[in-house]
Amino acid sequence: MNRHVPLAAGCAAFIVSWLLLGHVGFWVRGQQSDTGFYQAYGTHVLDGEVPYRDFSLEYPPAALPVFVLPALGRPAGEATYRHRFEWLMALCGVFMLVGVDAALRALHASARTRLATLLLIGVCPLVLGPVILTRFDLWPAALSIASLAAFLQGRSRLGAGALGLATAAKLYPVVIAPVALAHVWRTRGARAAAWSAGVFAGVFAACVLPFAVLGPHGLWDSFTGQFRRPLEIESLGAAFLIAAHHVAGLKLGVEVSHTSLTLGGTSGTLVAVATTALEIAALCWVWVACARRRGSERQLVAGAAAAVAIFVAFGKVFSPQYLIWLLPLVPLVQGRLRVPAVGLLVAALGLTQTWIPRRFAALVHFHQPESWLLLARDLVVVALALLLASALRDAGSDRLHAG
Repeated sequence: MNRHVPLAAGCAAFIVSWLLLGHVGFWVRGQQSDTGFYQAYGTHVLDGEVPYRDFSLEYPPAALPVFVLPALGRPAGEATYRHRFEWLMALCGVFMLVGVDAALRALHASARTRLATLLLIGVCPLVLGPVILTRFDLWPAALSIASLAAFLQGRSRLGAGALGLATAAKLYPVVIAPVALAHVWRTRGARAAAWSAGVFAGVFAACVLPFAVLGPHGLWDSFTGQFRRPLEIESLGAAFLIAAHHVAGLKLGVEVSHTSLTLGGTSGTLVAVATTALEIAALCWVWVACARRRGSERQLVAGAAAAVAIFVAFGKVFSPQYLIWLLPLVPLVQGRLRVPAVGLLVAALGLTQTWIPRRFAALVHFHQPESWLLLARDLVVVALALLLASALRDAGSDRLHAG
């Protein structure tokens, strides 16, 4: 098999999936979109306004390029902006697949393994549904896998820089940093790890500091707002509270906070604290486990995937697009747990599409079966996180098994 065939096939599958999502009625009906917010951000920038100072921006600074680029060449209506944005995200998806292929090559994967993995990722948009078209999460996902591929290739400073940029685009990649730095420390020594940490911090600071000078209060509110957010309605904690509502008659109230629907009240606050504590404890376990074990490539992949899965599973917010973060990571995990891990990821993607976008209103009103499908999806992601954490024990060899 020609060495370029797996990547070409994966990209072709991804583009076909993208076209089907945008034009076939089953997926098009009932689409929900964040592109209106993105267009407003891009327009503000092109009008000369400074983010965080002149207008509120809930995302980190490195997200701005994907908001501004589709707004160029104005006047652009909402439909034009959305069309441009969707194809920009398609480009990010192709970039993500290139990163996955580079990671597989660094792991010495066979052509058959590369083909199967890239085809799987290529068709996953159809399983998740049209939410992938209108969210910008493919941008940080592409940067994250590019970073991981660089670390796997032994280019630790490049990897650290890409990871710093990914974190400045959407904060979640920061949970990969301790895993990656532990890998560099174990494989190349403390000095190399210190250099990588410095590059990571330097790139992140280069993205953030100009706005810290121009709009410090707005930037600070943007970051702290992510930690102050209440329990979002699709999170694990909220799913349990909704289940308690059905089983035991627990009274719940839906509120709007940080552009999301959340569960307020004492029960929501207590559950948010509990799940956050679980999240922090599980992340610390993964980071310590990676630091204590010898630094193999398989361990790096398993640790990165486990950290992101834990962040998604136990967070106070679990928007459907967060599953995009796992697309380039979970299929890279090798060993006996690879097939069940991929199966759980596909199940989580499919369960999400059962209520997003067409049945979201029913979920908001705590209708059944949407409430139980939500709980099932969240429990599947918890199982995936636990499985990936356990995969760290199996990550003892430095190379993939061929085939």
